[in-house]
Amino acid sequence: MNVSRNSPPTTAPASASDRDQAPGEGPRPGPLEGLRVLDLATLFAGPLAATLLGDFGAEVVKVEHPRRPDPSRGHGPDKDGVGLWWKLLGRNKRNVTLDLSTPEGRELLLRLAADADVVIENFRPGTLERWGLGPDELHAVNPRLVLARVTGFGQFGPYARRPGFGTLAEAMSGFAAITGEPDGPPTLPPFGLADSIAALTTAYAVMTALAGRATTGQGQVVDMAIIEPLLTVLGPQPLWYDQLGYVQPRTGNRSTNNAPRNTYRTADGHWVAVSTSAQSIAERVMRLVGRPELIEEEWFATGSGRAAHADELDAAVGSWIGRHERDAVVAAFEEAQAAIAPIHDVRDVLADPQYRALGTITEVEDEELGTVRMQNVLFRLSETPGAIRWAGRPHGADTDAVLGELGVPAEEIARLRAEGTL
Repeated sequence: MNVSRNSPPTTAPASASDRDQAPGEGPRPGPLEGLRVLDLATLFAGPLAATLLGDFGAEVVKVEHPRRPDPSRGHGPDKDGVGLWWKLLGRNKRNVTLDLSTPEGRELLLRLAADADVVIENFRPGTLERWGLGPDELHAVNPRLVLARVTGFGQFGPYARRPGFGTLAEAMSGFAAITGEPDGPPTLPPFGLADSIAALTTAYAVMTALAGRATTGQGQVVDMAIIEPLLTVLGPQPLWYDQLGYVQPRTGNRSTNNAPRNTYRTADGHWVAVSTSAQSIAERVMRLVGRPELIEEEWFATGSGRAAHADELDAAVGSWIGRHERDAVVAAFEEAQAAIAPIHDVRDVLADPQYRALGTITEVEDEELGTVRMQNVLFRLSETPGAIRWAGRPHGADTDAVLGELGVPAEEIARLRAEGTL
């Protein structure tokens, strides 16, 4: 099934088209059609970067070990033995098995790379080189190739060869240090935050390298350390420390830059989040909750001044919200043009009318599970929208087809499979 994403959608929720579609087909070309990507990576940051490229038309071939598939196939809940996370992460990818550590596996990978634009890998530094598949060998068969190397700590430095996961980046970057209640421990996110931000950054880096190739005619290596993008997202902490010696503390849901900014419980037991980054919004909130006199206080005129009086402001806002049910609270804030959002769990996300209008969650037909719902492509393009052509496919489902396109005879494929190379 092909699920495209236009801007704006022609119908409220995006839904699957009526035309059954085999992997590789698509009624409308995406903007990255013709771009060929080899995804050698496992788990999240590297594979998700490849998914983002595939969503907009790139031909992505996922290369997995014959006996040790991408561990994301077994991460989280499954249905009837089918990993659900993989259905999202593996969408729009053709799947082949190949043992890169064998001589014949190496040669087949080089043949695939010779006609590719991008290779994404996340082995520990030196692993590809040990297999004879490092940048020199890859660029010898394809000088225009962009090789994106995604690791925990980068390709050099004292930590380069350590095992690296997003959790370590969330710890080292300073994210955990500022997350949590002031009197509580540093807090890690319950999802792959650093990996996901690194994936977004890797996709951007690949497109930047391809733009450079259009000028120079040469490929290059992208060195993506997962510990770095999250540090950038955290904002000016190094600058604050460099110039002021200031170390951002843990403040829970509060901000040191403005107030009121917190989560508040409604009369019917739901939660809402309020933000007042703009002075005008802060003033509207205080008028709405019946405390306009606070606006006249000298300290109220700046975000930092309001943050210093967060206890008083939270008491005023929390008291008013606590006397009203969630829908009434959200409606009152909307009428006052003040910023608020209900705190959703996934059930609320699926039912939310704004997400439905945007087509953020869509339905995809899957050969193993039937119809599945998942996040749509990441953004809308008015003229060349992205599309979900299929969900993540079974391990090695396209090995014969992909190698057949290389000219490998069927009997050779059977021999390689029997020997464990495939």
